[in-house]
Amino acid sequence: MTDTTLSPASNQTVSEKGTHSLVRTLNWTHAFWFAAGTPALVLFSVGAIAATAGNISPLVWTISILFGFIQAFTYAEISSMYPHKSGGASVYGALAWVRYGKMLGPISVWSNWFSWSPVLAIGTGLGAGYILNLFFPATHWIQTWQITLVNLDFLKEGLSLRINSVFILGWLLVLAVFLVQHRGVLKAANLQKFLAIVALAPLLLIGLVPIFSGSISLSNYQPFVPLAHDAAGNAVAGSWDMAGWTVFAGALFIAAWSTYAFETAVCYTREFRNPGTDTPRSLLAAGLLCVVVFSLVPLAFQGALGLDGMLDPGIYSGMGVADAMSGMIGGGPIVQKILVVMLILALLLTVSMSMAGSARTLYQGSIDGWLPRYLGRVNHHGAPVAAMWTDLCFNMLLLMMSDYVFLLAIANVNYMIFNFLNLQSGWLHRIDRPDMPRPYRAATSIIATGAVLGFVNLLLLGMGANIWGSGTLAAGFAVALMILPVFAYRHFVVDGGKFPEQTFQDFAGINESDVKTRAGILPYLTLLAGVAVVAFGYYIAVY
Repeated sequence: MTDTTLSPASNQTVSEKGTHSLVRTLNWTHAFWFAAGTPALVLFSVGAIAATAGNISPLVWTISILFGFIQAFTYAEISSMYPHKSGGASVYGALAWVRYGKMLGPISVWSNWFSWSPVLAIGTGLGAGYILNLFFPATHWIQTWQITLVNLDFLKEGLSLRINSVFILGWLLVLAVFLVQHRGVLKAANLQKFLAIVALAPLLLIGLVPIFSGSISLSNYQPFVPLAHDAAGNAVAGSWDMAGWTVFAGALFIAAWSTYAFETAVCYTREFRNPGTDTPRSLLAAGLLCVVVFSLVPLAFQGALGLDGMLDPGIYSGMGVADAMSGMIGGGPIVQKILVVMLILALLLTVSMSMAGSARTLYQGSIDGWLPRYLGRVNHHGAPVAAMWTDLCFNMLLLMMSDYVFLLAIANVNYMIFNFLNLQSGWLHRIDRPDMPRPYRAATSIIATGAVLGFVNLLLLGMGANIWGSGTLAAGFAVALMILPVFAYRHFVVDGGKFPEQTFQDFAGINESDVKTRAGILPYLTLLAGVAVVAFGYYIAVY
């Protein structure tokens, strides 16, 4: 790759050989509108969490979004340190770990990408299901035909790769989003703003109307205990014993995939006009929006439907969530159909957000030497087109999965790995790079709290991942390790064991040897402690 420099006159990034690169056309509001798709992620798992955790699900969501908001301050600081990089928090965190182990950086970047990319498949799959439900009853052949390609019962009972109407329509939806993104980030951001305004309205209505209309029954939150099942498999009220705490941990685990996700706002640092100030502003604004939506919507959802409504199979899978939410608002069939259409737009908002963020993670991973070189190619609009095509093809496979909740859980195993490494990178950057400019500097107590939450998240991972399928934890770790041979080939064969100069261009020098290490064995002890916490959580879990 050629060295890149910022052109003051054009405020664009161009290479010395004139090749295309990302351009600085955004301010913090553009990134905010991209990240505004995050609240719609509540549609992905609100039903699954309610059907699994029972009456305590609103508490799960509230705690989870508060965790995410606290963690965002660490991400805001480390992202402000790297004005020349795109791709999100994993890129900045990887640079904290690289001097303590070359393999740690690619695991962080890869796990971040893998956790985000399935939004394309899950979002368009749910959107396709909503559309089909609008026009056809569940028993219609359009909804029931299916060709099973591969049986995956060894991962989870009933899991398979299949082709059906959801796959075909979902593929068309993700292709439409791709075509918009292909025209460049600024045009996509303007469309994202329109979608966000249209899509966030029904979520706010769903969160507020049942509360103010009096349609919420306090009895629907009682007894306030985790859900359990009797010997016959029937849902019953559980208790706060270890089995109950395991369910609670599993619910917090899966909620984190949605509630922490507004950190996608930092993916656009490389394209901000003023990255030092735009990055933290966009991140914290998106966080405040998420606190409101993720607190209100699950509260209203549980209060209006009650446990019996939550146990409907369509609620767990997510396919029936839109119909249930439209019924909470009332207004007749016309109003309800309009609301479903708006929720479909909300899902497309998340898909657009994910494609933009995950593609930039692949792009920057390529530029920094973590991922294959071809991913660094962009088109004449400044869009990372090679990374976008990779996202598109990968999600064509994921769209075939018959259980999107299980796919989400595997993605979240990787998200927790990335989350832990990046929350620890906050204090690691402070130790190794104390004098590096930080346009935004978080309070030390917040950095420390974020580091502690990293361990809390690993405890949730160990205890709660296999709630969503017995093979979830193992499959998630296997996916995380898949990047190691890919990185080894890129680094040792293609790059001759050296990182590209761009990897360290935000440091005092551009050479790897200029980056100092001062933390001693502390990073290694932290990693060992993290493994121990996961093992402890797995050991104490009761399923």
